[in-house]
Amino acid sequence: MFKKYLKIILISVIYLNIGVGRLCAEEEILSWNDCVREAAKNHPDLIAAEEVVKQNQANTHIVSSAIYPQVNSSLTAATSRSDSGKGATVADAYNYGLSASQLIFDGAKTLNNINAAGETLNASKQGYRFASTTVRYNLRSAFINLLNAQENLNITREIFDIRRSNLELITLRYESGLEHKGALLTAEADLAQASYSMAQAQRNVGVAQGQLTQQLGRLKLVPMRVLGDFQVRETAENKPAFETLIKNNPSLLQLDAQKKSAAFALKSAYANFSPTLTGSAGANNNGAKWTPKANQWNMGLSVSMPIFEGGLRFAQVDQARGVLNQLIANEKSTRDNLIYALEQSWAALQDAVENVGVQELNLTATEERSKIAQAQYSIGFVSFDNWTIIENNLVSAKQKFLAAEAAALSAEAAWIKAKGETLEYD
Repeated sequence: MFKKYLKIILISVIYLNIGVGRLCAEEEILSWNDCVREAAKNHPDLIAAEEVVKQNQANTHIVSSAIYPQVNSSLTAATSRSDSGKGATVADAYNYGLSASQLIFDGAKTLNNINAAGETLNASKQGYRFASTTVRYNLRSAFINLLNAQENLNITREIFDIRRSNLELITLRYESGLEHKGALLTAEADLAQASYSMAQAQRNVGVAQGQLTQQLGRLKLVPMRVLGDFQVRETAENKPAFETLIKNNPSLLQLDAQKKSAAFALKSAYANFSPTLTGSAGANNNGAKWTPKANQWNMGLSVSMPIFEGGLRFAQVDQARGVLNQLIANEKSTRDNLIYALEQSWAALQDAVENVGVQELNLTATEERSKIAQAQYSIGFVSFDNWTIIENNLVSAKQKFLAAEAAALSAEAAWIKAKGETLEYD
């Protein structure tokens, strides 16, 4: 008997330590909107995607600068010395001036380059939206995991209380000679399993907190708790038109912009075969003293035309055409994959929502059976074997219902991701 009660004392100490540890930890309380705001500001993937947009914005300015006049200024001052039989001669020279050039015609190469850069910028903006879609899904998954871990810890505590109460009842019956030792040992084992599950659930909370910390873009893990429920708000009961949904998907829009950029790049490659016409003008003053008084000016046109470069421009055209054809194929493949992903995620969402209803009914029935069996077992109307089966079913039903609720939330998050919604969706 001493060994039995020692087990009970040790298990109870574990239970108390877990409860006290949780109370002592100062937890930060976060809602889903709190998480969205913080991730939007701090997540490294979003920061990186935003910097890509800024780079491409700068590139559009760089490419566009070629259509404007290019003006340069110059200033030189020099001294020279020469020795001869008559002595040394020192000469000074000064020069300052302006020169300008203007692209007049290049077969629309520059205009196509500008258009290509603009489409690349659009592609990077859609890339930012795609990154936001992925961040939202990962953040939502981490939020659901922590919410699930918190609730699972509560359930394991309930199960621990049930197992402890059962052990107390069986102990009284065993000591009264109304129950056999096998029942007592089984009850002790069930309580030990419940204690282990509770400790494991506590550790899972810590793991989920770490996952959410990462998705928030934080550098340091602090104890946190999320506020939320398991209600699925976007059930999409009526099957939507998937072809319509994908039109605003960032991954598809990104490929479309990349395809358009590649089409302009191909036109630019063809423009390499046309002549380039450039106008130039300049004026400068030079002389041996400062300020120089001698004026000079120039004005002219220059034309350049490729004759032979070992097939360079033909290869550039072939390369640009290959890139365009690749993006066209990628766009079709992505479109097909998006439609399939929508179909799959929609079906999974419906299954998950319906399963929650089934598991809820099962839990309600199991709880009622457990209450009846508890009363019947206490007066000897139900055998231990039948009663413990009902109790085990209750434990299983609680866990299955929670798992179904969490799975439904995850299915909702996957459905929203398949639609291409970003962090701002909520």
